[in-house]
Parts: sequence; structure tokens; C-alpha cells
Amino acid sequence: MRKKVGVFWFTNDLRVEDNQLLKRAAQEVDQLICLYCMPRFSEYLQHFSLETRFGESRQRFLHQSIAELDEILQQCGQHLVVTDEHPFTALVTLIKGDSVTHIYCDDFASYDEQLVVEHLQCYFPLVEIVQREQRTLLCRQQLPFHLEDLPASFSKFRKKVEKLAIDSPVDADLALPPPCSHSLSTVEVPSLSVSSHDQFVGGERFALAHVSCYFASSFASHYKQTRNELDGMEFSTKFSPWLAVGCISPKQIIGMLRQYEQRNGSNDSTYWIYFELLWREYFQWYAAKYGKQLFHFAGILGKAPLTTFYPQRFKQWVNGNTVYPLVNACMNQLREIGYMSNRGRQLVASCLVHELGIDWRYGAAYFESQLIDYDVGSNWGNWQYIAGVGASKTPRRFDQAKQMQIYDPQGEFVQRWGGNRGKINTDSVDMVDWPIRA
Repeated sequence: MRKKVGVFWFTNDLRVEDNQLLKRAAQEVDQLICLYCMPRFSEYLQHFSLETRFGESRQRFLHQSIAELDEILQQCGQHLVVTDEHPFTALVTLIKGDSVTHIYCDDFASYDEQLVVEHLQCYFPLVEIVQREQRTLLCRQQLPFHLEDLPASFSKFRKKVEKLAIDSPVDADLALPPPCSHSLSTVEVPSLSVSSHDQFVGGERFALAHVSCYFASSFASHYKQTRNELDGMEFSTKFSPWLAVGCISPKQIIGMLRQYEQRNGSNDSTYWIYFELLWREYFQWYAAKYGKQLFHFAGILGKAPLTTFYPQRFKQWVNGNTVYPLVNACMNQLREIGYMSNRGRQLVASCLVHELGIDWRYGAAYFESQLIDYDVGSNWGNWQYIAGVGASKTPRRFDQAKQMQIYDPQGEFVQRWGGNRGKINTDSVDMVDWPIRA
């Protein structure tokens, strides 16, 4: 009988616990290659972010997450194979050179990764490709509608799904098949280095520790009142970095939330944590439905906004050097730690699109390059939402002065993150970089 050789293609599911697909692979193949392909800084991303590589904080958090996954796999008799090759190239190499019979991977929301799967299915029909939703609360079969009938707004989506039962996380106790030799060109697994300066540390164990500590406190019972604060670990859950790379699953978080409610009671705040997870859920399916429309200037509505690109204005926005102190502070925070509050993201996005008149894709791409909690659906979907070309036909414009009065009335956040060092004037050159005379 032919030996079954499987590849588990890890992407944004960097965990062993609550990994139903990994459990299935362990049951079906004789040998297993655990593969991770380092993310690539595409030409599209370079063009719109005006960066050449991912931000230091994002890279560090990802490297920590990969390193810890490798440690956990080694405890299970496995190891992580890391490569710089494009996923399609890497998987073709393994299929042709190492007689791979099975590939296991997420049922991707991301257009690029799903395109890899479709090409593999076309070129290698005898290879069994098994996909399963790894990063959502619900699987496709549980949705009370076909994906093409995804509700046009979050409110309609929420009303259809919020009462549905969420599956419990799967047991992490599994025996993995042994690894096998392969012909793939690899890079060294990053070392797990942790600094006292790290506000967030990547990895499955750190994810579980953070979520456990959060629900061991009373923060969840006051979440709705504090969630819009601009700074501080205790004001919002801060689950998103680990959710983004899959060090923890939303099902695991829901399970801990329900346990918290059993101990402490439920209220509007504990419900609001679930509500925010449903927002994330909506954008996962939104990305899966609309594919590459997620990156179109006219969004999913086919109506282009009245914005363009001003190089100097964009540079000022990126460097926290605009006439808006709160925006500056938020952007300085992003560059420093790779993270920004949800409220801050809305404010800086509104500023870029509606005050500076810049094509929203430049902001979305810059966020992708920097955020440690970058998620394709949440990031690009929310930018479309602000620009009025996505889940809302109405552009979301915030009064910057009013927002500062509400969320930073004493100017403490602006002071902490150097937001007062901006320019007095927005433009010293025009849109084609000709100097503007006073």
C-alpha cells in the first residue's frame, strides 16, 4: 500500500490547541510535513504602503509565534519547516519531489491563498486537498445562508447568526505522525526571543496566558465602558494580535468568556465582547465572498470615491506630522509598537480619507505593513467601510477636534506619543510635488 505523506500548511493558524484540521491530518497520513511559508511583501503592497518590508514590531511578533509553534511541535515529535518560497512553489516542490498525497490547510478568507489552492487542484487532481475553517466561529455549513447571500451589513448578519450555537474547542491531546525528509529549500526557524520592551509577545502559550489573565480579572464586566480608550492594556481585551496569526481561536475565547459569565454573571459588557467577535466574523466571510474586490479602489460597490494621492500628505500622516495631534499620536504609537486602538484606527483612517483626500488603499496597505494584528478581512473591510465603498454606502467621517475632546480631553495620550509635533500647514507642495508659494 502506498504511504500517505501529508503537508499541513500553517498560515494564520499557528497553534496546536483547537486545531481540528491538524487532528484530522494526524489520523489520515503516515508521515507529515508541517510547513510555514514566510509572508511576502508583494509589489501591490510596496506600491500602496510606500514601504519595502514589514514593520519591525509585526515581524518580531510573527517570529515569536513561529518559534513557539516549532517548540510545541517538537514536543509532539514534529518540527516546523519554514521557507521563503512562495506557497505555490513550495507545495509543488513537495508534491513532485517528495510524493505528497495530502495537503491540509485553512479554508482561506484571503484571495491570494485560496488562489494557490485552486491552482494546485487544477494541476494535481490526484492530491487530496483538505480545507477547513481555522479562524472563524462558524464553518461554512453552519451559516444560515449561502456565502453569495452574505448580508450587506453587519447588523443584518449579526441578527442571523448571534443565536447560533458555537462548537466547543477540540481537545489538544493528539499524537502527530513522524516527519519525513523533503527536498524544499528552508530557512532557520526564528529563535524565541522575548524582551522586557515587548508589549505583546507572540505564541500560543502567551496567547492563552493573556486571555486567561484577562478573564481572571473583572475587566470583562466593564469592557463596554472602557473599550474606546486609546491606551492601556486593561481598557480593551487586546486579543486581536494572537487571533490574527491564529495562536488562539475565537472558539477558545468564546469558551473562556462563557466560563467567566458563569462565575461572574453576564451583562452588556460581556455581550459586547461577543459582539466584537461577530464583527470580526463578518469580515472573515466578507473577504471570502468578495475576494480581490477587497482591494479595488471602488470597493464592492463599484463607485469610486473622490480621493487621489498626495505624496507629502501621506508622508505626514505616516510620520505623525499632520495638523491633527490625536492622529499624530496614534500614528506614532503604530510605528513604535505595531498596534493602535480600534478608536484610533477609525480616527486616523477618517483623517486620511476625508481630511487629507487620499485614496483609502494607501492607508490600508500601510496598516498591513505595520499592524501586529493585521487581518485581511478586518483591515481592508474596515478601510472600505470608512471610505464608503464597502459594508456601508455612507462614508464614515469623524470630527477630529470633537474626538479629541471626548477621548483625550487632558491631552495625556497626545503628550505620551508626541502628537503635538505636527506641522502648522498641511501642504507645502501641490499634488504633483510642485512647491506652493506663500
